[in-house]
Amino acid sequence: MTFNASVAWVRNLSQGTRRSIAAALLVVVAIGLLIAVVTMVARSNDARDAALRREQHSYDIMVLTRSLDASMARSEAALARYVVSSDRKVGTIFYDEWRRAMSQLRQLDRLTSGQPGQQRLVRKLEALAADREKELAAAASFANVGKGWYAIGMFSKAGESSNVRAISETLEQIAARERERLGQRSEATLFSAERANWFATLLSVLGLSLMGLAILLGWLAAAAVAQRAHAAEAMEVEADRAAQLEAAVAERTQELSEANRRLLAESETRARAEAQLAQAQKMEAVGQLTGGIAHDFNNMLSVVVGGLDLARRKLTKQPAEAGMYIDGALEGADRAAALTRRLLSFARAEPLLPDAVQPAKLVSGMKVLLDRTLGERIIVEVHPTRAAWPIWADAHQLENAILNLAVNARDAMEGAGRLDIMVEDVTLDAPTSGGLKPGDYVRISVADTGCGMSQQVMERAFEPFFTTKPVGKGTGLGLSQIFGFVRQSMGDVRIASELGKGTTISLLLPRHHGVAAQRSAMDLTVAARPDTGALDILLVEDDPRVQASTRAGLAELGHAVRACSSGEEALAILAERQSFDLVLTDVMMPGMTGPELIATISRDYPGISVLFVTGYVGEAGQTEDFADHEVLRKPFTISALGHAIGRAMGRHTGRTASQAA
Repeated sequence: MTFNASVAWVRNLSQGTRRSIAAALLVVVAIGLLIAVVTMVARSNDARDAALRREQHSYDIMVLTRSLDASMARSEAALARYVVSSDRKVGTIFYDEWRRAMSQLRQLDRLTSGQPGQQRLVRKLEALAADREKELAAAASFANVGKGWYAIGMFSKAGESSNVRAISETLEQIAARERERLGQRSEATLFSAERANWFATLLSVLGLSLMGLAILLGWLAAAAVAQRAHAAEAMEVEADRAAQLEAAVAERTQELSEANRRLLAESETRARAEAQLAQAQKMEAVGQLTGGIAHDFNNMLSVVVGGLDLARRKLTKQPAEAGMYIDGALEGADRAAALTRRLLSFARAEPLLPDAVQPAKLVSGMKVLLDRTLGERIIVEVHPTRAAWPIWADAHQLENAILNLAVNARDAMEGAGRLDIMVEDVTLDAPTSGGLKPGDYVRISVADTGCGMSQQVMERAFEPFFTTKPVGKGTGLGLSQIFGFVRQSMGDVRIASELGKGTTISLLLPRHHGVAAQRSAMDLTVAARPDTGALDILLVEDDPRVQASTRAGLAELGHAVRACSSGEEALAILAERQSFDLVLTDVMMPGMTGPELIATISRDYPGISVLFVTGYVGEAGQTEDFADHEVLRKPFTISALGHAIGRAMGRHTGRTASQAA
C-alpha cells in the first residue's frame, strides 16, 4: 500500500474511528513509556542494592582486619602469661586464640578474592603470620617443657621482632585500601539512589499523565481508568517503601560505623590491660625469686664474712677460737652451696648421674632411715609390693626427694601421725596435663595425715622460696628441687590434698626397659679408699681464681699438676705429652665445653681417667655426657676433691678391667 493510498484510507475513516485509533496509539505509547520507566526503576533499585552490598563488603573486610589484629594481640598476651606461669590452661588459650586468628586470616583471603591488590597484601600477611607463629612457637615450646626462663627469653626476643610492626602495617594497608574503596562505593550508592529517585519522580509524573488520559478516555474504558488509577497509587506506595528502605540502610550504616569505632577502642583498651597484667605478673615472679635468693645468700654470706673476719682477728692471739670461727664460715659456705644446688635442681641444670634403679627396693631400704629421721611418734608404713618395674634415675637424688617429702609430712603432722609410702606400677592411656606421654610409669606416693593444703597453697607449692612454715623453719626450696629433679628425669609430680585430712604427693617416673644394676664391690672399695698415690693431673679451668685454688688443693694432696684455661689448649698439651693419669675439667667454658673435650680425649687417649668439676651445666652437656664419668660439684673441700679423684681412678680401672675381660 502506497503512502497516498494510506492517507486516503485514513480520510475515509469516521471521526470516531480515527479518535479510537488515536486513543489506542496513545495508550500503546503510554504503556511503552510506563514499561520503560518501570524497567529503569527496577534496574536503578538493583544497582543501588548492589552498591550497598559492595559497601557492606568493604565494611566486613575492615571489621575483619581489626578482629584479626585483636585475636593476635590476645594470643600473644596469653603466651606472655603462659611463659611466666607455665599454666597449661593459659597455654591452651594461646593456641585457641592463634587458631582463631588464622581462621580470620583465611576468611580475609576469601573476602578479598577478585581484588589483586588486596590479595598481594593478604599473601604478605600470611607469610608474616607464619614467621610470627614460628617466633611464638619457640617460646611456647620451652614453656611446654617447663623451661620458664628460656621461654621468657624467647618471648622477649619475639616481642622485638620486626614482624609485629610489619603485620600491623599490612593490616592497616588492607583497611586503608578498603576505606578508599568504601568512599568510591559510597559515591556510587549515592548516585544510584539519586537516579532511583529521579525515575520514581518520572514514574509519578507519568502516572498523573495516565490518570489525565484515563479521564479523557473514560467514555471508552471507565473500568480501565479506575484500574490505572489504582496502579498509580500502588506505585506511589512502592516509592515510599523505597524511600523508607533507603533511610533504614543509611541508619544501619551509621550504626555499623559506631560499632566499629567502639570495637576498636575496646580492643586497644583490652590489649593495654593484658600487657600491663603480664608485665606485673612477670615482675612479681622475678622479684620474689630475686628477693628469696638475696635473703638467703645474705644470711649465709654474713656467717662467712663475719666468721672469717673474726678468725683473722683471733688468729694470732687466740688460735683455738679462730678455728671455731673458721668452722662457722665453712658451715655458712656449705649452706650456700646447698642452696645453689637446690636452685640448679629446680632450674634442671644440675647434672644427674642416672642408672637403672629398682624403686621398690630403694624405698624399702630407706625404712630404717625414715624411722630415725621422723621420730617415734610418726608411724611409717612402706608398701612396695605392687611395683616390679625399674626406672632410669639418679638414686641419690631420688632418695633425697623421698626424704624431703617425709620431713615435710612430719612438719605438716606436727610430729605425730601416720606416713604411708606407696610404690606401684601404673600405665597411662592418654597424655596428661603435665606433659606425660601414654606409657608405663612407676608412681611413688607419700601420704600423710597432716593439716592438708588449700587450693591456693597447692597452686604455688612448687614456686621457689614459697613456704607456709614459720620464719627460719624452711627455705621454700624443697618441693621446687623435687619438681626440677622429677621433670629432669622425664616425669611429673602430682599433689592431692584436703584441709584437715592430709596430703598425698606422687612422683611419676617412666619405666626403664632394662635390668636394675647393683653397685659393684669395686665401686664401694674405691669410694671407701680414695687414696691413689701421687698422680700426673691435667687441670682445665677457665676461671683463674678457681684454677689457682684447685691447683693448690691438688698440690696439697701430693699430685703433680699442669693447668690450662681451655679445651683447645688441653688438647695441644696432650698432643705433646700423653703420660697424664687424670684430666680434671670444668664443664662450662668458652669455646670447647668440658663434655666436648672429654669426648675427644676418650676417643684419642682412652687410658686417661676423667673427673668433671662443675657448678652449673646449663646447655653445655646432657645427662648422658656424664654417665660414665665421676662428677664433683662446686664448691668442694680438699677432702672431697681427694675422694672424687679416687672414685674417678677406680671407675676407670673397673671399666678397663671389664673391657679386657
